[in-house]
Amino acid sequence: MERNEILKEYKRDKDNLINILHAVQNNNPQNYLDKDDLKDVAMYLNITYSHVYGVATYYTMFSLNPRGKYIIRVCNSPVCNMEKSNDIINEITNILSIKVGETTKDKRFTLELSECLGQCNTAPGMMINEDVIGNLDTENLKSVFEKYN
Repeated sequence: MERNEILKEYKRDKDNLINILHAVQNNNPQNYLDKDDLKDVAMYLNITYSHVYGVATYYTMFSLNPRGKYIIRVCNSPVCNMEKSNDIINEITNILSIKVGETTKDKRFTLELSECLGQCNTAPGMMINEDVIGNLDTENLKSVFEKYN
C-alpha cells in the first residue's frame, strides 16, 4: 500500500500521529520510517517535522533505520531481569549471531530490548512482531525461531 493511501485512512487529526506512524512503518518491508515518511506525515497532519521526528525517536517501537522482517523485542524489565532475561538475550545473540540493535545478514531478524511488555506473569518474555512469547528459557528458544523461518 502506498504511503498516501495509508494517510487517507486516517482523519487529519494530530491525535492519529502514533497510529499513522505505526501503519506507515508496518507497511515498509524494512520495518522503519524514512525521512520522506516523516515529512509526509507532518504535512498531512499539518504539524512540524520536528514534532513527528520527536515522537518517532521517543518511542522504541519506531525505528529510523532499516530492520529485519521480524523484530524481536526482549523484555528487560526488573521482573524479566530477575527471571534471567539476560540469559535469553545472550542465547538469542548466539543463535542469530547478532548483538542487540543489529539485524541478521539475511535481513530476517532484528534484536531489540524493551523496558516492559506487560507480561510479568510469564516472565521472561519477548515479542516477535506482534506475537508475545513468554515462559522463555534457553532450551526452548531455537524452537521459537524455527516458526519464523
